[in-house]
Formats: sequence, structure tokens, C-alpha cells
Amino acid sequence: MALKATIYKADLQIADMDRHYYADHALTIARHPSETDERMMVRVLAYALNAQEGMAFTRGLFEVDEPDLWVKDLTGEIKLWIDLGQPDETRIRKACNRAGKVIVICYSSSCPVWWKQIADKLGRLSNLTVLQLPAETAQALAALAERNMALQCMVQDGDIWINTDTQSIPVKLTALLPTA
Repeated sequence: MALKATIYKADLQIADMDRHYYADHALTIARHPSETDERMMVRVLAYALNAQEGMAFTRGLFEVDEPDLWVKDLTGEIKLWIDLGQPDETRIRKACNRAGKVIVICYSSSCPVWWKQIADKLGRLSNLTVLQLPAETAQALAALAERNMALQCMVQDGDIWINTDTQSIPVKLTALLPTA
């Protein structure tokens, strides 16, 4: 018998002054049995930082041909593809061919090694952005994971904060491959 996803709920308030995006989102997050709290919370962070109309969690780990998050237009074309972790070069190239913009967020301590191996092969992809989230920050976000969460994400002048009623976590992303 296959294990089923665990359902998490998050009330996410976003105040992104850099993008002039202010909204409340009631998220339902299906956590794959093999997914860690760390990865799930990085998905929530990615959602908060890129939230827009049409943003959706995908089947992710259940479906290998889908990213962790995406935005599709009304015709079904993929406008934004967001992958987490350390996808291989082939997957990233395929994503860049399928989507208008691709973002990869690496969040483990082995990120520099992974990036060094594939950076030269991906440098010419004009629609690719690769970001590194410090492993310590990902672990701090994992500590916030609860079946029912109330989170606030504030972005101002490039500074990012994820807050609960009792905690405030600063988030610093490093661009490994900055593009449009």
C-alpha cells in the first residue's frame, strides 16, 4: 500500500514592497511521504517570494515532469517554473525550454559543489535564475512547520523576513546565476 501525502494548511500574508504585491493566501500543502519539513517550508518560501495570479503547487515529487511550483497562463503555457534542490542539467534545460522563466532554489550545504559542476553548462540560458538559500535558514524555516500555520512574509529593499506570532526569521538568498 502506497503512503499518502500529509496535508498542511498555511495562512500566508505577503507584504512584498519591492514588487508592490500585498495579499493573503490560504494554502493547502500536500507533503509527500519522502519530503522533509525543510523542503516543504522552502516551497512555501518560494511561493511567498513569487506569488502572483495563477501560482500553484504541483504534484512535485509525485510527478517527475512537473516543478515544485508553477504559473500557467490561460492557454496552458508555463510562465514560471520553480524547482527546489539540486536538479540535474538535463532537467533544468528541459524546464528552460518549456517555461518563460525558470527559478531553481538550492537549500543544502552541498549547493556550492552542485553548482560548480553544472554552472558552465547553464550560463547561456537567459531565462534561468539560480538562488542559494543557506542551509541554516532552511532548517530554521523547518522548525516553523505545523499542520496549521499562520505565516507572514515581508520583503522590503531586498530584505526578506518570515514571521509567526512568536518568531522572526531573516532570509538571505544569494544569486548564483542572476538573470531577468
